[in-house]
Amino acid sequence: MKTPTQTNAIDFDSAKLQRLGFGQPSLLPRRPITVTQLRQQLGLQLQTSLEPDRILAVFFREIQRLVPLDALQYRHKASDLRLEFGHRGHHSVSYSLSHEGEHLGELVFRRNQRLTEEELGQLESLLATLLYPMRNALLYRAATRSALRDPLTETGNRIAMDQTLQREIDMARRHSHPLSLLMLDIDHFKNINDTHGHTAGDKVLRAVAGAIKGQLRNVDMVFRFGGEEFLILLSNTGRDAAAMVGERLRQAAQAQDYWADGTRIELTVSLGCSTLLAAESADSLLRRADNALYVAKREGRNRLAMAG
Repeated sequence: MKTPTQTNAIDFDSAKLQRLGFGQPSLLPRRPITVTQLRQQLGLQLQTSLEPDRILAVFFREIQRLVPLDALQYRHKASDLRLEFGHRGHHSVSYSLSHEGEHLGELVFRRNQRLTEEELGQLESLLATLLYPMRNALLYRAATRSALRDPLTETGNRIAMDQTLQREIDMARRHSHPLSLLMLDIDHFKNINDTHGHTAGDKVLRAVAGAIKGQLRNVDMVFRFGGEEFLILLSNTGRDAAAMVGERLRQAAQAQDYWADGTRIELTVSLGCSTLLAAESADSLLRRADNALYVAKREGRNRLAMAG
C-alpha cells in the first residue's frame, strides 16, 4: 500500500501532465479516500494552474470521490466570471468564498438528492483548499485584464487587439464562420478638445465607448485603436449583418447627450466595415476597414462605408 505522500506526488505529476495536454485520466477505479487525504491532494493539484476554469474543473472532479454532485456553479461579479460544470440538480447549497475580507466569488453545488449533514461538512472542509488557488487566479486574471485594457474607456487596448484579431481569424477559418470588422472614428474630435478641453474630451470618449458596448453581444469585442478610434470585432457576422450593427452604433453614439460647461456637444461618428476574405491576412482586413472609414469621412462623415 502506498503512503499518502507517495500518492500525492503521483497525483500531482498526473495533474501537471493533464494540464499540459499529455495523457488521459485513468479508467481504473480509485481507492476509497478520506477528507484529510483529499485535502492534501487538492492542496497540490489546485496549485498547478492560474486559470479559474481549470482550478474549478479539477476541484469539481476530485471532490466527487467523496461527495457525488450533479453540478457546480461559480460566479465572481467583479471579474465578470461565470462558470458551470455538470448538469443542474433540483437541490442546491451555496457558499460565499472570502479570504481575509476579500470576496472570492459565490459557489453553488447542485444535485438531485439532498445533501446530508455529513456531506455538507465534507464539502465545507474541502472548500478551504480553494481559497488560495482562487485568490491567486483572480489576482492574475485582474492583472492580465488590466494590462490588456484601456484605462480610460474600459475597452481592449492595442495589445489586446493584436492578440485577439489573429485568433479570431484562425477560429473563423477553422469553423467556416464569417468575421467582420468595424472601425469607428469620432468626427471632429480635435475640435472638442480644443474648444472644451481634454477633460471634456475624455468624458466623450468614455460615453462613446459605453454607447458602443451597449449595442453589442457578449461575444463581440471592442478595442480602443487610436486617440478617438475604436475597433469592433464581430464574430460569426457577415457583411450585411455587420452593416446593420454599424448603423446601430452610429445612431446610438449620436443619440447620446454630451455636455461640457453647460453646453451640449453635437457629436457624430463615421465607420468603415470590412468582412474577412478567403486567405486574407489580419493586416489586410484592418487596412480595408481603414480605407472604408476614409471613404465615409471623405463623403461627409456621420455615415458607414463598406469595404469593397
